[in-house]
Amino acid sequence: VQMVESGGGLVQPGGSLRLSCAVSGFTFSNFWMHWVRQAPGKGREWVSMINPGGGVESYADSVKGRFTISRDSAKNMLYLQMNSLKPEDTAHYYCARNTDGKRGDYDYWGQGTQVTVSS
Repeated sequence: VQMVESGGGLVQPGGSLRLSCAVSGFTFSNFWMHWVRQAPGKGREWVSMINPGGGVESYADSVKGRFTISRDSAKNMLYLQMNSLKPEDTAHYYCARNTDGKRGDYDYWGQGTQVTVSS
């Protein structure tokens, strides 16, 4: 199983980034996929999830209306479009998977990508 995130970087408040997670080694369409983040000195925070077939999404209140999760099963890719970024969105962002859609219970994670929102 491999899950490789990319797309992080430094962005000014109000800016946008699109994170990607390339997966391989498993049947992508069988799994719920999640984005989770961890800010320095803080615990992990669930951000968003999408169902195996796509079309059912859920978001943390802190990102609702600003972030959009999507997946492309043909390409084995998971995405997180992040708009109107705030300094409090600064964190290491991970993609993760599970089979039941429960938050906080994942069997594989990627290595993550750093997002820094600062002027």
